[in-house]
Amino acid sequence: MPIIAKITPALCRAARGLLDMNQIDLAAAASVSKNTIVDFEKGRRTPTNNNLAAIQRVLEEAGVEFTNGDAPGLRLRKKKR
Repeated sequence: MPIIAKITPALCRAARGLLDMNQIDLAAAASVSKNTIVDFEKGRRTPTNNNLAAIQRVLEEAGVEFTNGDAPGLRLRKKKR
């Protein structure tokens, strides 16, 4: 799955906050170590492309929509009725 909008450490933290998801749950759902999430969010390292795509996929499937363009950001998707 190609990454369309670039996920940054700050966007990852913000997405988890919007979803009320902790680092352990995100790591488990993305099949990565908790240290991968912690180090990424602190800017210590960038995960591999596969791990980054898995993290973004989990957050998107949980309801976050990453936006791209001049001002990258995120928002919660509207729930379908």
